[in-house]
Amino acid sequence: MVSGVLDLVRADLRDFAGYSSARSTKLDGDVWLNANESAWANPGDAQASCRRYPDPQPQALRARLAQLYGCQSEQLLIGRGSDEVIDLLVRALCEPRRDGVLFTPPVFGMYAVSARLQNAPALEVPLCDTADGLVPDIDAVIAVARQGNARLVFLCSPSNPGGRSIPLVQVEAVASALRGQALVVVDEAYGEFAGEPSATTLLSRYDNIAVLRTLSKAHALAAARIGCVIADAGLVAVLRRCQAPYPIPTPCSQLALDGLDEAALAQTRTRIATVIAERQRLQAALSVLPAVRRVYASDANFLLVRFADAQAAFEALLAAGVVVRDQRAAPQLHDALRITIGTPDQNNRVLAALSALEPVA
Repeated sequence: MVSGVLDLVRADLRDFAGYSSARSTKLDGDVWLNANESAWANPGDAQASCRRYPDPQPQALRARLAQLYGCQSEQLLIGRGSDEVIDLLVRALCEPRRDGVLFTPPVFGMYAVSARLQNAPALEVPLCDTADGLVPDIDAVIAVARQGNARLVFLCSPSNPGGRSIPLVQVEAVASALRGQALVVVDEAYGEFAGEPSATTLLSRYDNIAVLRTLSKAHALAAARIGCVIADAGLVAVLRRCQAPYPIPTPCSQLALDGLDEAALAQTRTRIATVIAERQRLQAALSVLPAVRRVYASDANFLLVRFADAQAAFEALLAAGVVVRDQRAAPQLHDALRITIGTPDQNNRVLAALSALEPVA
């Protein structure tokens, strides 16, 4: 049994130095001729911000994100959205054909995609459809992880598309049971909309927990592609060595900083409150419609809805100009659509379109 989180890293990568870029070493000067960059800005670059390669981990943004998420800067790695960080974790920790990646379908598809690309065994523990919603079987997660040699366990909280949060006591139970065997990755992409505390509060006691966060959802910066992992500082350093040399474009970094100033955060908090209120209103209104079989409780910015005729519902929404996510190909969700919470007016359009549907006999 291994003793620390760095022992979970692939043996051939523990001393891997990675690529040493022109920005890897802190140097001072006013004439920069070390990276074969253009001496002139592109004519379309009005701010002249793109001529130079960016800081691999923009320090101001890293510090701001650490402040936002309540961790130390050295515990945080910025990536091109959570997708890149998921891929980094799988590549850095999993030996192909040996180390398993566990996830709980129906769930965000990138865990399975990254496992497939690494040729890491995929270990699936389906969510349980209960009165409280789609929730994980924690005992089964632990048992399958042990039996299947899981090196990574992904817990999506709130779950996408299920919508429910995983209580921290359950996250702790998995981390405790799998200490020395697996890294437990808690994906909190929708955490701002939930009442459950962040799993970052467990990091001081469990070095085998990592937390994913993103600016794509609550902070409305999906196109900027800013996500991060918060974990043991030693593990973060290993992941950085496995990362591409310049992952964060300068304009995206600046946009994220602007979007995280105090005025922007105040407005974001107001919008989060609106989403939560609209989520409750939409859930109540949808649940009494004849065409709706079930609306799942949600801690995120969306609702998972089962319909008597999901195709008719999907087409009615499209006819009203409303595009939702068809979930019928996902395990257990043959009759379900996922509806993001929009503005009050947008949500009214959803209700109007679905209210006109005839009930199925």
